[in-house]
Amino acid sequence: MNPTPEAMQPALFDQSNATAPTTTIRKTRRTTNKAVEEFGLKAPSQMGKNYVLDTNVLLHDPGCLERFKENHICILVDVLAELDKFKSEQNERGANARRVHRRLTDIFSTAASVTGGVPTVGGGTIRLVIYDPTSCPDNSEQLKQFYRIFPDRERVDHRILAACFLLRQYNPDGQVALVTKDINLQLKARAVSIECQDYLNDKVDAREVSNYDVRRVEVDASELHRFASSGEIELQQERYEGVAINEYVLLSSGEKQTIPARLQFDGKFVRLNIPEVLKIPDGTTLKPLNLGQRCLIDALLNPDISLVTCYGHAGTGKTLVAVAAGLHEMFNRKYNGITVSRPVVSMGDQLGFLPGSLDEKMRPWLQPIHDALDLLMRPNVPLGPKRKQQKPTASGITAKKPYEILMEQGILEIEALCYIRGRSIPNRFFILDEAQQLTPQEAKTIVTRMSRDSKLVLVGDPAQIDNPYVDSRSNGLVYTRNRLKGQPFTAHVALNRGERSELAEAGAQLM
Repeated sequence: MNPTPEAMQPALFDQSNATAPTTTIRKTRRTTNKAVEEFGLKAPSQMGKNYVLDTNVLLHDPGCLERFKENHICILVDVLAELDKFKSEQNERGANARRVHRRLTDIFSTAASVTGGVPTVGGGTIRLVIYDPTSCPDNSEQLKQFYRIFPDRERVDHRILAACFLLRQYNPDGQVALVTKDINLQLKARAVSIECQDYLNDKVDAREVSNYDVRRVEVDASELHRFASSGEIELQQERYEGVAINEYVLLSSGEKQTIPARLQFDGKFVRLNIPEVLKIPDGTTLKPLNLGQRCLIDALLNPDISLVTCYGHAGTGKTLVAVAAGLHEMFNRKYNGITVSRPVVSMGDQLGFLPGSLDEKMRPWLQPIHDALDLLMRPNVPLGPKRKQQKPTASGITAKKPYEILMEQGILEIEALCYIRGRSIPNRFFILDEAQQLTPQEAKTIVTRMSRDSKLVLVGDPAQIDNPYVDSRSNGLVYTRNRLKGQPFTAHVALNRGERSELAEAGAQLM
């Protein structure tokens, strides 16, 4: 005898109550179906995939709500509660939280039901999902097993995972995937067989941040000789396929005969145009020590390049070379001034715990920049135990350092990144150190601050990240490089040879 449709449905009441009336069964089923609809557990259609977004994805990229095409976006009300905790912060994270709230308000403003699903531009839907362990349908054996593994039902991570089980139960034809940047939550999801993905929309190819070698373009001996004589050469495009505009390459004829070159926007390879040394008036001269530094100086001194990105591990000289080039250009009256900045990873959260004025609070964060300026602008005096110490002036005040005088005149600025929003920066040489600590949205904010005749230099090491919201493939430095690659006004250089000391180079490579 074939079972009736009612018998094929999962049990929604106490199995011991074998004599329960049929009306009770139907009433329970109607109540459950109503709860499924009211709680947003069922997608408006079984076409497409259900993506459950974690809080960190929304904070990382508020524009992610537009990037899931024909699929269904599910946002738990617990995620909204977490966003509410961040919306009052006066930093990029708080701004992103407020942006998400405004966007969701616009989306659901005309919706009859926020849990029923609202169509998106890409052909999918977006809806809120409610998970309440006391009233949500709870008849899944997998969900019961999950509660035995993770019994804490008040933890937001566990509530998100439990909601994924319910969504998978009531959407048998549509797949369910959790999207999160929380590595620990990814591991928990995989432990209980929930599909989990990282948010990859702003991640670059892993090869772009792992290979710092200069690309080689093979030429014959006569072509290399002609390039050495004239300073430029034009090759067939298929011979340098994959080389971006303003990318630095080695024109190679055999293993030992090489000349560095840069690909111009007109398709010609041109010779590097750099001085023998960078001269700082009354200070130190800086000479490039390797091929990478020569390429970086060429990009920094090129007036047609307004954005330079540079990767390099500790000790490769990326910050020192950038500051030296900025001072060189400023003293040659190419720019009205120079601004050197670096992000405070907490974006201002910890400044209040430091004593003193704003300058005194910022000094520990900006000390590496002061060190570089002090080294470059220090007068040439013999080193050793017999050197004279600075003596106080008649008023008892120690003489100012050369770069401090420039700071007082407004020509040189050393500042944190906390207060850049809303500024317009014209005709300045702007250096941003430790740019790998930025999120893509923060990097966009900085790039859009640059006015005409300004140059922006982003330097950093994608392998050294303290910001918990980005990684080596999704931080603002690599994101900017990836999105603006190939533009005629951008250039990129990777430094792979340390020059600080043998100890520093060994530590960077082996530790």
